[in-house]
Amino acid sequence: MHRMKAVIAQLNLLVGDLKGNAAKILDAAKSAAAVNADLLLTPELSICSYQPEDLLLRPSFISACKAEVEALATQLPPTLAAIVGLPWRDETGLYNAAAVLRGGKIEAIYRKMDLPNYSVFDDKRYFEHGNAATVIEVGGVRVGVLICEDIWFPRAAALAREAGAQVLAVINGSPYDTEHLDGREAACRERCAEQGLPILFCNLVGGQDEIVYDGQSFVMDGKGDVVQRLPGFVEATAVVEFEGTTPRPVRYNRPQGRVADVYAALVLAVKDYINKNRFPGIVLGLSGGIDSAVVLAIAVDALGRDRVRCVMLPSKFNASISLEDARWMAGVQGVRYDEIPIEPVYEAFEAALADQFKGYPVDASEENLQSRIRGTILMGISNKTGFLVLTTGNKSEMTTGYATLYGDMAGGFGVLKDCDKELVYDLANWRNTLGRVIPERVITRAPSAELRNDQTDQDSLPEYPILDEIMALYMEQNLSAAEIKAKGLPPADVDKAVRLLRINEYKRRQAPVGPRVTPRGYGRDWRYPITSGWRE
Repeated sequence: MHRMKAVIAQLNLLVGDLKGNAAKILDAAKSAAAVNADLLLTPELSICSYQPEDLLLRPSFISACKAEVEALATQLPPTLAAIVGLPWRDETGLYNAAAVLRGGKIEAIYRKMDLPNYSVFDDKRYFEHGNAATVIEVGGVRVGVLICEDIWFPRAAALAREAGAQVLAVINGSPYDTEHLDGREAACRERCAEQGLPILFCNLVGGQDEIVYDGQSFVMDGKGDVVQRLPGFVEATAVVEFEGTTPRPVRYNRPQGRVADVYAALVLAVKDYINKNRFPGIVLGLSGGIDSAVVLAIAVDALGRDRVRCVMLPSKFNASISLEDARWMAGVQGVRYDEIPIEPVYEAFEAALADQFKGYPVDASEENLQSRIRGTILMGISNKTGFLVLTTGNKSEMTTGYATLYGDMAGGFGVLKDCDKELVYDLANWRNTLGRVIPERVITRAPSAELRNDQTDQDSLPEYPILDEIMALYMEQNLSAAEIKAKGLPPADVDKAVRLLRINEYKRRQAPVGPRVTPRGYGRDWRYPITSGWRE
């Protein structure tokens, strides 16, 4: 008796690289044919990758995607059924679609029914809703095709089963965040409970601007148990064998913990942003503090030591241990390290501005000059070498505006943009379990911008554990200040944090793009007006 065999291709694709993506799909198809597979799954919108954003508004782009899929169909092994995602236009509109390719042609088109329009998604900006099931016969088994959001709601799966589906094949562009994996599996279990059908869940992997796709594709039997799982944050393929309509269990690695996953997501985000945009490497300001220490570790793990350089830019306010620790970290990581004292430049700026500053007390203006001098030097190195500047600010700083425009915010990619300070410490401790690259005193000493004598962050901010909890409740969960105070958090700290968040929106709009790892980051899923009269 023939047993259906499917291959899940968890691919890292490049938005808009139609020919490159088609070549990856073809390679996966050839590998699937080599193991006598009947069915190949590729991710959502795999021909153009996800999310192509306003490329979808260009008729030439839509036409090119269709032509590339039609050409791909003629190259695939003739007996293999391949599910390939593409934007599909017909007389009724544009759809987020899945093409079934077999026998040298497009055999069927499935149109996504449920269109997400929340968080980082805006499918309704581009696509119409589909309304019909697509079921194909593969190796004696009837397979219903679904796309991503379809599996989160009952309708599409129910229609597929009514049309005769015995297995559900779901192609996905499901982004990573710290809660999403559990949510995906819970949604699939609900569909299994309703329909009793096994699910093949194929997810995209890779970094795309601020979004990270984690892969972690899986197979779930009709009872809702995961019986096979692909690894996270790497390209992978897996063969799924069926006994009738039941997928055979396969031993697989369990998911990692939260901090390990966040670290892997950040490494992948840096690697893909740099490589897909063809930068030769990165440069960062290494201060001897916790944030730049973690960014250095991530950068080296992503790109290797030869493509990373760091610069220490000390002033008279930098403690000697900051220089010692910066030198030690650069030496351990084996990266190029330079020291460029900024004091002469700062004195020149002070002299140039003396008349303008006359009569005003010393304040943050002088501190910000130091930060802007550092940003200018780093950007000068970037312009000359082509290396991209990685900024080192974290989410706590982005929330409160504890960052300097055209200073430490100057750069092309904000690695820790969606990591609060407590998570940064967790990342440092976790990375050290793989081999110590961050000195213990960098982790234990009080954080400081070192822009004046004896300065610490907590001179002007609530303690980070308190600040980060307030931020998560207000920014990620949309609780009001009154509701947060009712949870026992200090009222003065709540009022201060909420005020700082409100008045610093203009800075966040000018911050570099950075990877989203929480359920809500300061990016596509944060859209607040700069100019606003609203107060709690």
